[in-house]
Amino acid sequence: MASTSNPPAEVAEGLRLLGVERLAFVIHDASFPAGSLDTGRGTPYGAAGWQLLAFVRSLGFDTLQLGPQGRTTPGNPSPYDSTAFSRDEPGIDLSALVEDPRFGGLLDAAVLDSIAAGEVVGDGLRALHEAAHRISSRALDAAHERFVARCVAAEPRALEVAREIETFRGVHAGWLGPDACQANQSLERCAFAQWIAREQHGRLRSELSSMGMGIHGDLQVGLGPADVASRRALWLSGYLMGAPPSRTNPEGQPWGYPVLDPGLYRASDGGEGPAVAFLGERVGAMLDLYDGLRVDHPHGLVCPWVYRSDDPDPRHAVQHGARLFSSPDLSDHPALADHAIARPDQIEVREPRHADGRVRGLAPQQVARYAVIFDRIVQEVRARGRDAHSLAVEVLSTCPTPLQLVLARHGLGRFRITQKADVTRADDVYRTDNAKPEDWVMLGTHDTPPLWRLARGWCGSEEGRARARYLASRLAPGAQAGRFAQQLAEDPRKLVHAEVADLFACDARHVMIFFTDLFGLDESYNVPGTVGPDNWSLRVPPDWLERYHRGAATGETLDVSLALALGLRARIGDAQPGLVARLASRALSWWPDALGFSPAPG
Repeated sequence: MASTSNPPAEVAEGLRLLGVERLAFVIHDASFPAGSLDTGRGTPYGAAGWQLLAFVRSLGFDTLQLGPQGRTTPGNPSPYDSTAFSRDEPGIDLSALVEDPRFGGLLDAAVLDSIAAGEVVGDGLRALHEAAHRISSRALDAAHERFVARCVAAEPRALEVAREIETFRGVHAGWLGPDACQANQSLERCAFAQWIAREQHGRLRSELSSMGMGIHGDLQVGLGPADVASRRALWLSGYLMGAPPSRTNPEGQPWGYPVLDPGLYRASDGGEGPAVAFLGERVGAMLDLYDGLRVDHPHGLVCPWVYRSDDPDPRHAVQHGARLFSSPDLSDHPALADHAIARPDQIEVREPRHADGRVRGLAPQQVARYAVIFDRIVQEVRARGRDAHSLAVEVLSTCPTPLQLVLARHGLGRFRITQKADVTRADDVYRTDNAKPEDWVMLGTHDTPPLWRLARGWCGSEEGRARARYLASRLAPGAQAGRFAQQLAEDPRKLVHAEVADLFACDARHVMIFFTDLFGLDESYNVPGTVGPDNWSLRVPPDWLERYHRGAATGETLDVSLALALGLRARIGDAQPGLVARLASRALSWWPDALGFSPAPG
C-alpha cells in the first residue's frame, strides 16, 4: 500500500489563491506502470499504481480521472467499447491473489509466475492487450478452482468470501448473467472475478480518500457488444450513433453505437420508461464506485447525431446523418419526424444539419424534453449528496443549442483543450480567455497528441510565435511581454510550462492533465480512427520516477510548481513574492529568469 503524500503547503496555497477547485490527473488503467510482475498491461490496484498515485498527489493533484473500466475484448482494447457494468479482468492486480490475506492466498506465486512466463509481455512501455487477457484469464481460472476447492473443504475464510460473493450476485443479478454468457464463463466464475475487481477498486478508493484524492469514472457514450446484445429491446431500429462532420473531424465518425429508443423514455402510464431506467441503473452503479464522472460526448445523450444503419457505406451514412430530436422535416430521414422536439419554424435551414446554431429559440418545455436523459444523470448524482459539478462534461469543438441549454439548466461548463486553440481568433472556444469558472481546461486528452511533441514542432514556426504572443499577453502583460514571448517561441520547454500556467491563470476552476503531458512523453495514447497494436497501449515508463525528476531538473517534464508560480504572477501580481519564488525555485537552474517579467497590474 502506498504511503500518504500530501502536496507541499506552497502548492496547496497556490491552488487556493488561483481558485482551482479540482486538479485532475488523467490516466487509463492500461497505462499504469509495470510492477514486479508485469502481466502485459497496467493496473491502478497494485503497488506500482499506488506508488504513482501517491507521487501525483504530492505534486498537488486532488482527483484521479480514469477511463472506462469495463470489460474489453482481446481484439479491441478501446475502453470506450467496453461493457457498462462488468469490469475488465486484465485490470485486476493478480499479485494480490498471492500476497493479500484479504483474498486468502488464492494463487501460488509459482503458478502465477509460470502463467506469466508463458507470454511475452514486452518492456513495460506499451500494453500488450491480448497477452494480458490470456494471463488474467488463466490466473483467475486457477484462483477460482482453488477457491471452489477450499469451499468444498469448508475452510472458514473461503466460506466467508463465498457468502460475500453470493450477496454480490444477488445485488448485481441483472447484468452478471448476460455478461457471463457473453464472456463464455460460468456465472460462478464471472461473479468471482467481478467481486475481486470491486474489492480492489474499493480499497483503492479508500486509499485515495485518505490521501485527499477523489476518483472519477468515465461514462462512455458507447456500449460494448455484450451490452448491445443483451439489451436489444432498448435500441432505436434503423439508426446508429456517430459523430457528425466537425472542425476537428471533417468526415465525421461512424461509431456504430446503438441509440436509446425515444419511444421507451416514458412508460405508458407516464412514468419512467425502460430506456431511462437503464441509463439510471448504469449511472447509479458507477456513482457507487466513483466520486464523480466524466460524461463522454454528452451530445449523444441530449441531441445525438444518428445515421441510417442500412447504408452499406458507414462514412457516407454518417456524413448524411441528422440530429435525432432536431429533424422534423428531412426528406431523407422521414422516420425522425416522429421523434422531433424542435419545430420546423425553429430550424435555421441555411445552417448545416450538424451546426451549433441550426436549432434556435427553444421553449422551456422543449429544453426539458431534450434534457430527459441528462436530468436522470444529475438526479443520480444529487441522490448521493453530490452536486452537478462532480460531472465533467466532454463538450469539445461543437455545442449545439439544445445541449448548451441543457448544460445551462444545471450550471455546467465545457472542455477547453488549449492545444486546439486558434489563438488568432478572439472567439475561439478553446482559448482560455473565453473560459468560464464552470469549465474544465486542459492541454490535451487521450485523443490528442502530447503537447511536448506539438511544442517542439511549433517552435520556430508562425504558429509557435502566435501562441507565444498570446501566452505572453495572458501571463506577462506590460513592458516585458515581448521578451517573454520571444523566450516561449524559441524554447519548447518554456512554451509547455507557459501553456500549463495559462490553465491555472484563467477563470476555469477545473484543470485536467493527461499523463503524457506530465511525464514529457512524445507518443500518442490514441490516434482516433486508427486500429493497431500501438493504439490504446502507451504506458507510464517503468523508470517514471527517475525520469520525472531528471526531466524536471532540465525542464523536460512538467514542473507543476513552476506553472503555478507563473500563473500566480499573472493572477495576483506581486502580492505573494515569497510564495511565487518558492514555487519556482527548482526551475531556476534551467530557466533563471523565469520570473523576470512584469506581472499583471493588481
